[in-house]
Amino acid sequence: MKAFMISAIITSTVMGASLINDAKTAGLKPIPANPKSVEKLTSNPNNKTTSAKVELGKMLYFDPRLSKSGLISCNSCHNLALGGTDGMSAAIGHKWTSNPHGLSSPTVYNAVFYSQQFWDGRSPHLEDQAQGPIQAGPEMAAPKEFVTGVVNSIPEYVAMFQKAYGKNVTVSFEKVADTIAVFERTLVTPSRYDDFLNGNLKALNKAEQKGLKTFIDKGCATCHNDIALGGTMQAFGVVAPYKYMNVGDFKGDKNGMVRVPTLRNITQTAPYFHNGQIATLPEAIKEMGRIQLGVDLSEEEIGSIHTFLKSLEGRKPQVVYPMLPASTVTTPKVDVVNN
Repeated sequence: MKAFMISAIITSTVMGASLINDAKTAGLKPIPANPKSVEKLTSNPNNKTTSAKVELGKMLYFDPRLSKSGLISCNSCHNLALGGTDGMSAAIGHKWTSNPHGLSSPTVYNAVFYSQQFWDGRSPHLEDQAQGPIQAGPEMAAPKEFVTGVVNSIPEYVAMFQKAYGKNVTVSFEKVADTIAVFERTLVTPSRYDDFLNGNLKALNKAEQKGLKTFIDKGCATCHNDIALGGTMQAFGVVAPYKYMNVGDFKGDKNGMVRVPTLRNITQTAPYFHNGQIATLPEAIKEMGRIQLGVDLSEEEIGSIHTFLKSLEGRKPQVVYPMLPASTVTTPKVDVVNN
């Protein structure tokens, strides 16, 4: 009996090690276990991460006064309590405007690992990306001068910028966006999947390991790879057209490429696809098999992959909702009638 148990343990260990090797061969990479390594991966050398910047960036991320209506913050569409999304099929912004292209809000968690930002990949990094939604008419609709007017009118904000960047800092719109991006760079969520790839063979149970094997063998890792399990630009509808492609006018970038969404925390980011037309994860898995891999996945295969994807639910950083500084008499006023 004892010999049987030892043999089973050895077999399990060998299989686990083999699966880790298969995963790495398929291009899958874990979030490092060492915090210093994570910091190195997530930092922008041109916008170094400091505690002062992170705290200020968090306040700006949650501050609705950066929007023209005074009602919408970054967190409105990228809600950190809801998997970093808003749960809507299309983002809702200024004056209850639905995204004109029918696009949903992608999660902000782990976005630091993307090679490009936005569904069409038009932005190279988070600092640049953060500038877009604030100014976009269907989103926060705030001109640059409005944003800088708000921030510079609040002495506590000015003091925090000086603490973060030095006494001679100019609080420009770009600096506001840069600071929000520093906070977003900390929104990393390591999971049991990462623990497994980092060598803890007990981190995933047998069913989850089988799901990972199915995920690799069926070719899902062709697009959903690297640390983000997505985040690069790939062809969409390789074998067959997506059945809801007519919802919204989004067709990808000029080459028809679409940024692959991360699978991390995927259980929390429904509805799925760029236009949020698929409500459940099993249906999304089935559709991806059909249009990207050209296979009709069986219910067992779908269930197995689904089981694996659940292991990607990560350990989120603790984010304490900030108490924002008070407006002053010089803070730009919101015109609730015309705005």
